[in-house]
Amino acid sequence: MSTITVTPDTRIDRLYQLLPAIYRMRDAGQGYPLQALLRVIAEQVNVVEDDIAQLYDNWFIETAEDWAVPYVADLIGYRPVVEAGPARAGAQLLNRILVPRREVANTIRYRRRKGTLPLLELLAGDVAGWPARAVEFFKLLARHQNINHLRLTRGRTADVRRIDELDLVGNPFDPLAHTVDVRRIQSGRTPGRFNIPSVGVFVWRLKSFPVTLAPAYCAEDVGPHCYTFSVLGQDAPLFRNPVPEPDATHIAEESNVPSRIRRLEFRDKLDQLYGAGKSLRIFPDGWQGLEQGEAAPPALIVAADLSGWQYVPPLKKIAVDPVLGRIVFPPSQLPKKGVRVSYHYGFSADIGGGEYDRPILNPQMVPEAILSLYRVGKDEEFRRISDALQKWESDNVEDAVIELTDSTAYVEPIHIKVPPGRSLQLRAANRTRPVIRLIDWQTDLPDALSVVVGAGSRFTLDGVMVTGRPVHVTGLANDDAAAAGPAPVCGSQVVFRHCTLVPGWGVTSGCEPRRPAEPSLELFNVRAEVRLEHSITGSIAIHEDAVAIDPIPLHITDSIVDAAASRKEAIGSPGYAVAHTVLTIQRSTVFGIVDVHAIERADDCIFMDCVNVARRQLGCMRFCYVPPKCRTPRRYHCQPDLVEQVVKQAISDPADQLRMVVTERLRVRPQFTSIRYGNPGYAQLALTCADEIRRGAEDESEMGVFHDLFQPQREASLRTRLDEFTPAGMDVGILFAN
Repeated sequence: MSTITVTPDTRIDRLYQLLPAIYRMRDAGQGYPLQALLRVIAEQVNVVEDDIAQLYDNWFIETAEDWAVPYVADLIGYRPVVEAGPARAGAQLLNRILVPRREVANTIRYRRRKGTLPLLELLAGDVAGWPARAVEFFKLLARHQNINHLRLTRGRTADVRRIDELDLVGNPFDPLAHTVDVRRIQSGRTPGRFNIPSVGVFVWRLKSFPVTLAPAYCAEDVGPHCYTFSVLGQDAPLFRNPVPEPDATHIAEESNVPSRIRRLEFRDKLDQLYGAGKSLRIFPDGWQGLEQGEAAPPALIVAADLSGWQYVPPLKKIAVDPVLGRIVFPPSQLPKKGVRVSYHYGFSADIGGGEYDRPILNPQMVPEAILSLYRVGKDEEFRRISDALQKWESDNVEDAVIELTDSTAYVEPIHIKVPPGRSLQLRAANRTRPVIRLIDWQTDLPDALSVVVGAGSRFTLDGVMVTGRPVHVTGLANDDAAAAGPAPVCGSQVVFRHCTLVPGWGVTSGCEPRRPAEPSLELFNVRAEVRLEHSITGSIAIHEDAVAIDPIPLHITDSIVDAAASRKEAIGSPGYAVAHTVLTIQRSTVFGIVDVHAIERADDCIFMDCVNVARRQLGCMRFCYVPPKCRTPRRYHCQPDLVEQVVKQAISDPADQLRMVVTERLRVRPQFTSIRYGNPGYAQLALTCADEIRRGAEDESEMGVFHDLFQPQREASLRTRLDEFTPAGMDVGILFAN
């Protein structure tokens, strides 16, 4: 029996290759119908063989498929946490949190190390995916020591001459002694810390995201020697790039967690925080004899408090404030060739674009080998986006991608016209965050990023930040413009994936919007389906003919829509009562008023301002927060409707009922760490937010854009595991560092 070697290119034709050559010759003469049949059969054979091969891998936790992890866990007696909620069919992301693969793999090791302090940190990482530091608070209690048995490592009273210790007061690395706090560390309202049985596990929910070789922002309104790390010009605290702990018995230090960088720490540990592969670097090209692309050495960097921009660094020195994210050069030694920076910032999740790993989707699933790909970047064929656009227009290809390969800023006018039936994707390369900065190029015309989409065409903006002006999308039925009349929505798409259309066009140093009344996305006569996925955008203005044509579909998932000002429209049509669109929105947070023709479906969302629809008979809203007295379609399990029903059932007196309803409405109104874009805690639910919001989604996760983080399930699972592995007689509590 002969052996056939099957390669990835020939697997689909391996049955066909087994046929005698005479049959293949006859099949070729008839247009290969037999080959097509055997390809269908071979495809199913391959599926069965792959499934059989996977059965062996499913016996091991490292290689098992996600559905098999709970079965492997059951073999070793692993018990899922009931408080975190049940597993759900088809909910792969949720089930990964409920039965973490890493925890199952280490269950036996955990049981052997039960009662040790470093184990609590490992549990936080394996169960919840949060970096953590465990602290035994009895070691930080102020008490008299026996003179014959001194313990110098215990906390001591404050020494005002040790400013480095005073700078750590109140944070997870506080070294000072405290008086006893009799409140329980597990208290749901005001937990205490410093008590004999108390053990605290500090966890960091914000992630540290890198930015590589991006241009710094010159704050010219202050002075030509003043810069910010953020390309938008706001004060953004710098986060550290955490380093792994040396071994499993090590207690986490500041260098091991994604926390903010302190000024004194930056001064004292400059060599650990500044440099290649570390938390930040500055590239002042050509400054003081530096070569092109050479970073300033640590000897030129000084830590300073740049509040008010008052500090003037010495000659040949660069002042850096990691708390505000500011840079100052000597006024007499200005950089002549620009300043680039590499640093880390904090945010909650992988949305809005950034140097994180994200899936790259080619238009119409065209293989990479035959795709028309135009790369734009410093070392690429094209240096400007407009040059790649001109080449694409001259080539006249059907499906094309323009890929931006670095995290620089592109300052140029961009006008795109996608012909009917064609597709164009303007995207960032994976793990990059390019910025399109639109400025005032023309005097008598607006300076938006303009896109014209023809009938049946598809345009995608992926992984890009747009600031300075809006994105202006116009739809035409054909190349003869509107003369042919309105066209139906038939396969046309406009997609924004992992993008940031900066709310208010830009932000000030205090993260206030520069143009809060202006939309970030404008749609004019777009006969296409519009989609926003994992994006952050300002208000959306829709201008459609509400008489002659049907409303366009607008789909928003896992995104933030921010009107950037109170009582402004987040989604609407200026000058009209409602926008002519049918909205479908899932797992999103909306700051501002929503005025639309209809809402087909809204799931697990937060609407912070009023929602008004013209057609209430169409669609429904499920597991959302909607302010009272809004005109919406049918609501199911929404807040504050549920708490109002409870009050009305429990209280019969009308006066008391009204008072309690008002109180409950205020209690369940969502609270956020910050509602200003540019802050690390932007759109993150505050710790004081009501449980009805924090666990108000359909699967008991939080409502809003960070639903898929499943933080309530993570917290519930972690609390149960900590109680299981904490030493007897000790009380353990979770303390959120951010």
